[in-house]
Amino acid sequence: MLKTVNPLVKVAVCLGWMIACVAIFDQRFQLATILIAAAALMLLDRASPALVLALMAPFALFGIGFLTTNLVFHEEAAFARHVAEGKAFASPGMSAGVTLFLRAIAIGMVSALFALTTDPGAFVRALMAHCGLSPRVGYALFAVLQLMPDLAAEARQIRLARAMKRGRPPRRIMAPGEAAGLLIPLLAFAIRRAGRTAIAMEARGLGRALPRTIARVPPFRRRDLAFAVSAAGLLSILVVALPSIPLPRL
Repeated sequence: MLKTVNPLVKVAVCLGWMIACVAIFDQRFQLATILIAAAALMLLDRASPALVLALMAPFALFGIGFLTTNLVFHEEAAFARHVAEGKAFASPGMSAGVTLFLRAIAIGMVSALFALTTDPGAFVRALMAHCGLSPRVGYALFAVLQLMPDLAAEARQIRLARAMKRGRPPRRIMAPGEAAGLLIPLLAFAIRRAGRTAIAMEARGLGRALPRTIARVPPFRRRDLAFAVSAAGLLSILVVALPSIPLPRL
């Protein structure tokens, strides 16, 4: 369902939620944002709980850095500790650190929600059609989208060729030395592709400001308005209702 929402509407909603996560220094709001993003991925996008937990892991590691820094260097988080007074933890430093930890996960989950439910090509076409994105920049982005899977395929071919030469199957996980050995061939492949892309851009006249048509532009539908209104309403409810809910002191 989320994949059918217009990418511009979706990015506006996600940016609004991320701004709210930055502006509202409340553990309840951050935790509610995490749960809402996870529920949307699992219920509306049919993502597995294991995938959702895996998505949280890197943002949790990033948030642990905020938590430990806040606990060790108290003087660097004076404002955060002042705002966090009266929250769930008796220690303002711990309360502020936990809030920063949850904020990192919340912002990461909102960004992951947008990335997993949005077609990059549709997003670029919408930017070109409605936001004035330059055709040259749009074509370059399309070239990058095509380059990434081609780089992965080229790396697999190189690894298979080297494994056949050694007479044994390739390792499932690359060793550091093997990864370093792939750097130069993949760089040469990317440079060759960049040259071909530049020639293709010149052949299409992308250096001139000419009126152009854009195929398969994502339309705006009623479901986009319903999605935006629902997200804004839910955000408003959280902002108004959560301050009145007391937190237990730990």
